[in-house]
Formats: sequence, C-alpha cells, structure tokens
Amino acid sequence: MVNILITGGTGLIGKHLANLLNKKGYKVLVLSRTKKEEPTSFYWNINNNYIDEQAIIETDYIIHLAGSGIADKKWTKARKKVLINSRVDSTDLLFKKVKEINPNLKGFISASGIGYYGAATTEKIYEENDTSGDDFVSEICKLWEKASLQFNSLNIRTVIFRTGVVLSNEGGAFPKIFKPIKFGFGAALGSGNQYIPWIHIDDLCNMYLEAIENNELKGVYNAVAPDYCNNKQLTKKIASSLGKKIWLPNIPSFIFKLIFGEMSIILLKGSRVSSKKIMNTGFKFKFQNLEAAFKNLIN
Repeated sequence: MVNILITGGTGLIGKHLANLLNKKGYKVLVLSRTKKEEPTSFYWNINNNYIDEQAIIETDYIIHLAGSGIADKKWTKARKKVLINSRVDSTDLLFKKVKEINPNLKGFISASGIGYYGAATTEKIYEENDTSGDDFVSEICKLWEKASLQFNSLNIRTVIFRTGVVLSNEGGAFPKIFKPIKFGFGAALGSGNQYIPWIHIDDLCNMYLEAIENNELKGVYNAVAPDYCNNKQLTKKIASSLGKKIWLPNIPSFIFKLIFGEMSIILLKGSRVSSKKIMNTGFKFKFQNLEAAFKNLIN
C-alpha cells in the first residue's frame, strides 16, 4: 500500500483530501502538533525541530499543507513572523528529516498561494513563469516555495500548487460570503472590481491526487478554475443562485482598512490567474465555472 503523509491534515483541505485518498485506497498518515493514540497520527513540533521519524520512514509521498491561517489575525510584526515561520520552518524540518532517513521519497507536493503574484488589481493574467510581487503576501509564498524546492536537490519530484480561494461548505471563504447574501445583506467589497481566482475543493483535492498519480507533474502550477470572476460578479452570481438580489451599495474600502489594516489587501485587491498549465497536463475540472460550483455547494 502507498503511504501518503499529510501536514495540516486537520484543516479544511487536509480533511477533505484525506477522505479522498482513503477512498482511493491510499494509506493516509498525518503529522499532528498534539500527541494522539491513533496509529496513523504522528507527532511533530516545529519549534523543537522534532518529527516522529517513523512517519518519514513509512511514507512514499508528502503533501505539505501546514501553515498558520493568513486571515486569522491582524498582521502585526509578530503575526507576520508566525505566518512565514509556520510555512518555511516546517518545510525545512521536513527536508532535513527526509534527507537523513528517506532520500528515496517519491514525491513532495506543497501548497502555496496565488498571493505569489502580489495583491494587485490589474488587467494582467498571471501565469506560473511571471515574476513575484513585492508585498508581504508574495514574500510568504516566495519563501515557502524556495523551501519546498530544496527537495529537487535530492532528486525528489516536487510539485507546488499556487492555490486560489477554495470554495467549500465546510469552511473557508464561501460560508462567510454566502450567509449575508442568503439573508439579504450581501454587498460587493470596495470597488468590486478585484478578481477572485477560485477553485472548488473537489477540484483542488483531485489536483493533489493527480500530482501523486501522474509522474509527469513537476514544478509550479496555478490551482485555480478557468473561470474569471471579480468580486461584484461573484456576489451577484451567488445571489442569483439563491433567487436573491443585491440591493445594498458596495462596502467602502476604508472600512476594511480600519478593521483589518494591511491585511485588507487580500479582500480588496486581486487579478486574474491562468489555469492553462495544469489543464495542458490533461487535468479535467469538475467545476469550470461558478454557476456549476454554486449549484453543487448550495444544493
């Protein structure tokens, strides 16, 4: 049986992905920050530079999703350090242990974010070979990807998914957008012109599965649906799916800046991101447009 080790396995994506992999016949192992009696759960402590080595010895593929939530708290100086270290230090620790005890690992597959391109609203459609942005969001992604690409030095096939906004009923952005609209209080944010590159959670998890099963996948891919949509359009499409109308004016940008400070850029800025590279590998999206995604999620 093929063993797959997931970091961040208790998060939104990790739980969904673990269920999919189990159904496909893989054995899923999880690195956890709390000690558990479950035979598939292994303890690690990034601050203490510790991983239960048995998890590394037994695994064939590592899927690295762990990282503190970027929108969970305001971006103070201390919080920024946590956001970077939770991604980079964890990756460095995995690399160190794999190099020591399992250099024949078959694949290392890591999350990243479309924030790599920076928080900006432009007419450009970003592709994987475009240069990174110059703000804090892009810095996080650049450092995380640099740490992940260390695995190439061990001749381990490395795949990185720059992930957009993940749509799921189980958490994340969708329920927060959906509920106000459902009760008649939905509104676009700021100008409403900022694009929201998105992906249905089923498609994202299938992408990770593809990265395991298709040895031709290597390098960086944008994990976003091919449908381009800005904040105003997304709000209206959710409302239409519910038989509602958007009657409130846009919520002014300054409100978000007052509440969230620098972090407001992830709500108020956004450009289009291309999915052509992953589609050119033969990957098929189940949910190519928002109408199909919303129909699935709302029903």
